[in-house]
Amino acid sequence: MAETARITLSRPDDWHVHLRDGEMLAAVAPLTARRFGRAMVMPNLVPPVATAEAAASYRERIVAALPAGARFTPLMTCYLTDATDADMVARGYADGVFAAVKLYPAHATTHSAAGVTDIARVRGVLERLQEIGMPLLVHGEVADPDVDVFDREAVFIDRVLLPLLDDFPALKVVFEHATTAYAVDIVRDRGDGNPPRLAATITAHHLMITRNAMFEGGIRPHLYCLPVAKRERDRVALRRAAASGDPRFFLGTDSAPHTTAEKESACGCAGIFTAPAALELYAQVFEDEGALDKLEAFAALNGSAFYGLSVNTGTVTLERVDWVVPATVPLAGGGAITPFLAGGTVRWRLADG
Repeated sequence: MAETARITLSRPDDWHVHLRDGEMLAAVAPLTARRFGRAMVMPNLVPPVATAEAAASYRERIVAALPAGARFTPLMTCYLTDATDADMVARGYADGVFAAVKLYPAHATTHSAAGVTDIARVRGVLERLQEIGMPLLVHGEVADPDVDVFDREAVFIDRVLLPLLDDFPALKVVFEHATTAYAVDIVRDRGDGNPPRLAATITAHHLMITRNAMFEGGIRPHLYCLPVAKRERDRVALRRAAASGDPRFFLGTDSAPHTTAEKESACGCAGIFTAPAALELYAQVFEDEGALDKLEAFAALNGSAFYGLSVNTGTVTLERVDWVVPATVPLAGGGAITPFLAGGTVRWRLADG
C-alpha cells in the first residue's frame, strides 16, 4: 500500500469568519479553532459589534466557547456605521481590542441594515484609520436594487473602492471574499507596497463553485451566499490568484452558518458554512492547481505579513485520505447547520482527524 501523502504547514489563520453567538457560537467556534490559530471575526451580530466594549464582551464569549486547551485567538472587528466615533475606534485599536474596521454597505448582506449609507458620512473615521495604520475590511458590493446581483461587486469597485483608494492613499484595505476576475485585476493593479496597501481574501467555496451550482437540478439554498458565486472565468481567475503565492491574496473562509431551517425557507439566508472542512477544501483546490507548495503562503504567511503579525507558532498536518463531510452539525437547543458539501467526500483531512 502506498504511503499516505502528508503536508505540514505553519498553523494557518482564517482572515474572515462568522462565528455568530449563543448556541450557534458554541457549535461552530471549535471547528474554526481546530484548524486555525487566529481568525478575524465578523461583527454583524444583532445588535452589531459597534463599540470596543461590545467587542471585548464578544471576545470573552468566543473564548468561553472554545474547547479546553485550544490554541486560538479571535481578532475582533468594529462594525462601521454612519455614526461611528473615530476616537472610540482609535482607542479600541490602541488597547488591542479591535484589529480592524468592517465596512458593510447598508443592506448589502446579512445583518447589514446598520451599515454605511454613504462613504462621505465616514470620512472622519477613514482619515483616522489611515493615520494610525488600522485596516479597513470591505464587503465589496453595492446594495442598489437597480444593479444586477451578479454585477454588484464590479459596480462597487468602480463607484466606491477606486475613489476610496484615491482619496486615502495610505489606507490599508482588504477586499473581502473577492468573487470576480475584475477584483483580482484591481488588487494586482492597486495593491502596491510591501506589505501591500490593498489585499483580498478568497473563500474556498468561490474557488470551487460557479453560479450554476445554485441551480443544478433545482434551487440549492446551501450554495447561496453574498456575494454570490460568479462565472467560470471568475472562478478560474480566483484559483490562479490564490495558488500564485502572490502576497496580496490570502485565506478568508467567510464561513457563515445559518440553521438548516433558515436556509431551506421561503426566503433563505445568505451564507455558506465551510468551517467543518475549511482548510481541507483549500488543500484540495491547491492540489488540483498543482500548487500545494503555495498553500502555506496563502493560508499562513500572506495574511500575517499584511496585518504586521508574527506567523503562528506550531504547525498543522494534512494527510491525503478521503473522508466524508458530516451531513449536519447539531445545535444544543435542537436544529442543525448544513455544511458545504454535506455528505460529500474531501480528499484531504487533518492528520489528527
